[in-house]
Amino acid sequence: MSLFDKVSEDIKDAMRAKDKVRLEALRGMKKEFIEAKTAKGAEDELSDEAAIQIIQKMAKQRRDSAEIYNGQSRPDLAEKELAELAVLEAYLPKQLTQEELDVKVAEIIAQVGASSPADMGKVMGVATKALAGVTSGRAISDTVKKLLSK
Repeated sequence: MSLFDKVSEDIKDAMRAKDKVRLEALRGMKKEFIEAKTAKGAEDELSDEAAIQIIQKMAKQRRDSAEIYNGQSRPDLAEKELAELAVLEAYLPKQLTQEELDVKVAEIIAQVGASSPADMGKVMGVATKALAGVTSGRAISDTVKKLLSK
């Protein structure tokens, strides 16, 4: 079952359970999926990889919004964003821990032959492709900087 179909089924389950937060998050996800499927140049098909990228983008938006709301003393709105974030994260692959990320990035640095912060571009190109879906770009960037600075 594709991710699109799973989300469609989960919408029905959320409606039956009257889970408003989950339902709203899932409907938003399905809306983004449909827009991607019907976009100009799309072939009316949405791969699971593309769906995961969409979910990651939505999760990042929720994280950023919650941070802004907390900074503006609006915990009620931040709580709503974090609740939706939890629903979105359930559809993402298991994220790497910092220790696992350090190991993977160190392997990529050795593979590329990078030795200084000037080589960050080479490492980032390989790392973002290799680690797509299992960690955020910011986490990759921070780890690469940290390891190349040593």
